[in-house]
Amino acid sequence: MAITIRHMEEKDMDGLCDIYSFSTVLENTSQFMHLGSKRVQAIFASPELITLVADLDGRAVGHVTLVTRTKPKEKHIAGIVIAVHPEFHGKGVGSMLMAEAIDLSDNWLNILRLELDVNTDNAPAIALHRKFGFSLEGEKKLATFKSGNYADLYMMARLASWHKV
Repeated sequence: MAITIRHMEEKDMDGLCDIYSFSTVLENTSQFMHLGSKRVQAIFASPELITLVADLDGRAVGHVTLVTRTKPKEKHIAGIVIAVHPEFHGKGVGSMLMAEAIDLSDNWLNILRLELDVNTDNAPAIALHRKFGFSLEGEKKLATFKSGNYADLYMMARLASWHKV
């Protein structure tokens, strides 16, 4: 399995639509079931997004997206979103994507703070984020609706390693 990480291209939409067709992926996002290709394309069309994909033989099997800020006082912050095709869970794809996103943030984009929300019951995602230096900053009670129930979210963030306190 030779996976490479690269910038998202238009040709990756089929792979991204496939990833977001799985309920096991969608239940851990803010999106709803049955998005459809037009909705997925619209999500990735925003100019504030920088998306990298995990490419396996021309097929996008995962992505990490940095959501940059446009407000002058928040340009040092980016949100981060990651999703991996269920066939590739537990195979290091998320780690590859996260490592590349952090390198891009720290060394090319001058992003000081990466932040995200994660479902409190999503142990694999929480472990991935902790592995890359994200720490828990708080908990949002009943902040999302998942599988017919309200669910809690953790707020996690990572400060760039070059930052001096």
